[in-house]
Amino acid sequence: MNSPFPKSSSTPGEGHVVVRLRPEGVSGLEACSYQYPLKLISPIRASETKSVLVFLLSYGGGLVGGDKVNLRIDVQTGARLHLVTQGHTKVFKSATPDIVTRQTMHVDLAPNAGFCLLPDPVQPYEGSVCEQTQIFKLARNASLCLLDWVTRGRTALGENWSFVRWVGRNEVWTVADDLPAGERLLVRDAVILDRTQCHRQLPTLPDSMHGVGVIGTLVLRGPLMKSVGEFFLAEFAALPRLGARDWRSDDANQAADTPLPPREEWRADRLRMEKESALLWSAANVRGCVVVKFGAPAVEAGRDWIGSMLVHEGSIAQHFGDHALMCVKPT
Repeated sequence: MNSPFPKSSSTPGEGHVVVRLRPEGVSGLEACSYQYPLKLISPIRASETKSVLVFLLSYGGGLVGGDKVNLRIDVQTGARLHLVTQGHTKVFKSATPDIVTRQTMHVDLAPNAGFCLLPDPVQPYEGSVCEQTQIFKLARNASLCLLDWVTRGRTALGENWSFVRWVGRNEVWTVADDLPAGERLLVRDAVILDRTQCHRQLPTLPDSMHGVGVIGTLVLRGPLMKSVGEFFLAEFAALPRLGARDWRSDDANQAADTPLPPREEWRADRLRMEKESALLWSAANVRGCVVVKFGAPAVEAGRDWIGSMLVHEGSIAQHFGDHALMCVKPT
């Protein structure tokens, strides 16, 4: 029996989001389409937040081996969008190592547009094979906040970087008519974790991670991210250096009867937290992008750190609303 309904022209795992600036000056969702296993939800009206909120989800709470997700996002001139998740993006075991789960995201930002991606971390399960590619193309004066992080797996089940392979690639491009090729690569960041390609002195992937349970990259670009980018660079410059006095020790603090300025008091508390949780991080300016790298033994420590930094600085919530920080707020 032939179906009376026309055949769908969409492909499984395909999604498309278009955000534009409405005449009343607020960002609105112009188009939102998706196919299984991808799911997109925008539960808040544009008038209730400073930018459009979209949840990036998957049916069943994760991606099965061999799933393919391809999401395209267009943020038009002057509009703002923030994308979040509703928990870890779980990647389930592949039946064989040649079955690869793939996630791809292409984001185009028009002039003066803003996009904020602060999701929960990806959690590849034991035996999984996953490749994630995210490409961002920014017109002049467009702004991007990108957080990409991955965990060791299900620690409650004893997983410790037990997946077969994880590849995460991020590219940030600037696009302009006066560039020779029309676009210029600013940042290409790649993380490849493969249990079959370890150094002979560190024969297993867990050995090579030295106790780190979550690693992440934060990329900041554009006028909306100027303040938070300068904040990370300043805080990194203020970190204690090798051979210098250890300002993290109690003995190095000022006398208890001499109160610290609020910024210094917050910094001292954060430094103690970083030391106690064995969190490591760095920040650098790369072709106009601020790139932050961090690692921590546990997801909670990484979340508390990145969340406290973004909440304390404040400009992400100012430009995109508090909902943009829901996945990284300190516990």
